[in-house]
Amino acid sequence: MNKLLLGIDLGTASSKGVLTTPDGEIVATAVRPRPHSMSMPVPGWAEVDAERVWWDDVVSLAAELVPQAAGSTISAMCVSGVGPCLLLTDDDARPVRPAILYGIDMRATEEIAQLDEQLGTAEVLQRCGTPLTTQAVGPKARWVARNEPEVWQRATRWFNSSSFVVFHLTGEYVLDHHTASQCVPLYDIEANVWFDPWYDEVMGSLAPPRLVWPAEVVGSVTARAAEETGLPQGTPVCAGTVDAWAEAFSGGVRTPGDLMLMYGSTMFFVQELTDLARHPQLWNTMGIDPGSKCLAAGMSTSGSLTGWVQELVGDVPFETLVKEAAAVPAGSDGLLVLPYFAGERTPIFDHRARGVIVGLTLRHSRGHVFRAVYEGIAFGIRQILELLDTETNPVERLVAVGGGTQGSLWTQVVSDVTGRRQEVPEQTIGASYGDALMAAIGSGLVTPETDWARVAQVVEPNPEVRSLYDELYGLYSSLYPATREHAHALARIQELSP
Repeated sequence: MNKLLLGIDLGTASSKGVLTTPDGEIVATAVRPRPHSMSMPVPGWAEVDAERVWWDDVVSLAAELVPQAAGSTISAMCVSGVGPCLLLTDDDARPVRPAILYGIDMRATEEIAQLDEQLGTAEVLQRCGTPLTTQAVGPKARWVARNEPEVWQRATRWFNSSSFVVFHLTGEYVLDHHTASQCVPLYDIEANVWFDPWYDEVMGSLAPPRLVWPAEVVGSVTARAAEETGLPQGTPVCAGTVDAWAEAFSGGVRTPGDLMLMYGSTMFFVQELTDLARHPQLWNTMGIDPGSKCLAAGMSTSGSLTGWVQELVGDVPFETLVKEAAAVPAGSDGLLVLPYFAGERTPIFDHRARGVIVGLTLRHSRGHVFRAVYEGIAFGIRQILELLDTETNPVERLVAVGGGTQGSLWTQVVSDVTGRRQEVPEQTIGASYGDALMAAIGSGLVTPETDWARVAQVVEPNPEVRSLYDELYGLYSSLYPATREHAHALARIQELSP
């Protein structure tokens, strides 16, 4: 009987599943788009109903994929998801409030400042390898404790998206080391353990989950989960991790010097390191392979911003907008976009930053605006690459993954703006493919060093537009400081709006 692996990824705008063979051949795929599942009840907040979105998507994807394994055995499965998130539950994993999402939820800025003062900014960076930012879980937990005390008192456990699903599948209360390393200031990144003094201070009586590595088998599908999902009872389940790292894994980003650039709803970066590289504007994390270390960064908008333009101009087909943008010359005829339409994470970490479109004239068309959005995101990528690429940890190979790589214009603009060569893998299904590989490794069907990634396309920068983009990059770099006070004033007005 043939052996198959099941990978499921819970993304921001959709969930995906894949069945593969142990050598990486795709047998079946399934997608569950859900563009309106994220709730933003207050500007700067981002929440999800964990049961109606995360668990229901797993049930739905399993119901479609399991029958396609007929005649074969699902030897193991693994789930990744958005993160780091904070989902508070009772002992039976029943949520006591919606899950608070990763760095795009910026509610806990006061708590970040308080914890920095209480614990020490330098001490947090040294202990956790990462500063306290909107990406961190600890400040969000403190926000709930301060602002929703009745909810906090009912909570006994906490989860990320993937660990919530693992509990539902197996009854095991675990969290992978990578996700834990993003739960600043709870995790000691050198010792790879919860740092008890700070954990107790921030999380109080919430029980700490058992720490495991992402590809580690942590349990098996229970009878109850089998009945709900159709998965065979006893199927081994790996711990899983945050989607961006599963996607990097799927693209073969495994060696120091490799860097993943993920073209998704947000733009995300994962760089494999030789050793930790503490930086106040970046995130040090553990990786997928046991003991591996990464440096990461993230922008708050990318694909979501192109979707906003599409909606703004009247739901014109995306292919039409790309075609019109491709006809516009490099530099968008003097149009420049600051892509901070949902605040920004790296490199400024400013939840009150706002989007700017400068240089507009009556000559500019929707194609100009669309191309300028691509270019604005690319300038933001260039800023972050300059932080990541150091003498100690140089960026030697850039791997482009995610849905945004499927058209040629966006990746070409990024290569032209940054001057960087990009490799696009053959399989672009993303994190769920990396999950299937983790399941293969965790179940012992393949060796730990197995890599399924194959390069399908190489994007080379066009040297003819480099000088123009260099000039525009200088203007881009000065645009945020020049407009920051105006953006903050407008953000305060927006926060007061009903």
